[in-house]
Amino acid sequence: MNDNRVLIVGAGPVGMVAAARLVGAGIPVTVFEAGSALSKESRASTFHPPTLDMLAEFGVTERLIDSGLIAPFVQYRSREDGILARFDFGEIAEMTSHPFRLQCEQWRLCEALYDKLKDEKDFEIFFNSRVTAVGQGPDGVLVTLGEGDEARTRRGRWLIGADGASSVVRQSLGVGYDGFTWAERFLVLTTPFNLRELDPDLDTVTYVADPDQWNFFLEIPRAWRVMFPVPKEMSDEEALAPDYGRGLMRKVLPQAEGDLPVEHRTLYRVHQRVADTFQRDRIFLAGDAAHINNPLGGMGMNGGIHDAVNLTGRMISVWKGEADEKSLDRYDLQRRKVTEEHVQVNTIQNKRDLEAKTQADRDSYRDAMRERMVDAGKRREFLFRIGMFQALSRAEELG
Repeated sequence: MNDNRVLIVGAGPVGMVAAARLVGAGIPVTVFEAGSALSKESRASTFHPPTLDMLAEFGVTERLIDSGLIAPFVQYRSREDGILARFDFGEIAEMTSHPFRLQCEQWRLCEALYDKLKDEKDFEIFFNSRVTAVGQGPDGVLVTLGEGDEARTRRGRWLIGADGASSVVRQSLGVGYDGFTWAERFLVLTTPFNLRELDPDLDTVTYVADPDQWNFFLEIPRAWRVMFPVPKEMSDEEALAPDYGRGLMRKVLPQAEGDLPVEHRTLYRVHQRVADTFQRDRIFLAGDAAHINNPLGGMGMNGGIHDAVNLTGRMISVWKGEADEKSLDRYDLQRRKVTEEHVQVNTIQNKRDLEAKTQADRDSYRDAMRERMVDAGKRREFLFRIGMFQALSRAEELG
């Protein structure tokens, strides 16, 4: 049954990082992508310091930096109190070669990795190749592409499902995806206007807490994204209406003269879910196929890339005979536990802090931020957490 190669479902950042790492170690890889090309959807855009360190292995980090925005600071505000805290990743520069967050659309990573891989003999990718089912036996895995008379199959040694939150791989395995969906949807408005002309104190990453209408400012190359929660009782049509968006922008940027241009609107539901297991024998889940969370903190894509690096490191050791195949079982223990203990906990808390309703909760959030600003140890601890170093350290502890 075994065509001696690794099959990867999904050519997003997680699937492409996994492919690059395996091919770099001389392991043949086949990637199946349902789309007709690499996606250029406007999705994740934050790369954390340790993620940039990992990507340096593939020689693409400098390319991302050249096309992105370096964000050494993360700022926290409240509508009630103004600026509460401003954290500088430079304070933990000894821990990373990249002491900053990088704002760069995720598709640029996929494109950079594809350019590196496309001529490699051990790499092949098939577009317009929708996987409809997966299976496995004692010595290999099998994917089915298409349906009916059009169906065809491919075989491999292992399979990585990096095919997103609606993962066919996960569903074919019958793996549960427990968690919940937030009542509010998130609305993201993208404007080409330079918001620093209105507020010179804005940092590239700025969170604004407010019990009635929190928001998040995020600068990307040549534009700003502004994120808002949308009440559950509002219809999608109402939320996407230009007048509603204009009203939100006026509320958070009242100093603007006239309406700001909005070139793109995205409305989406927000989930917190973790798969019951990230592994079934020779088949593995990574990225959104394994876990999904709200975007506050930028941990989703980064966590998925960390999955890919962790898993492929284990696969490389087994492939080269340096470890027993049972060592692959540690992937589920490490990455699922870290997801539950850190990514889920932190992203949920980020949302609760921004939307805190009671004065006591708002005071607690304000005081915690201000304490961090006057205590170097607490600042470092906070940077360690929001930069995802803490999650990676926990994974190492798990062995």
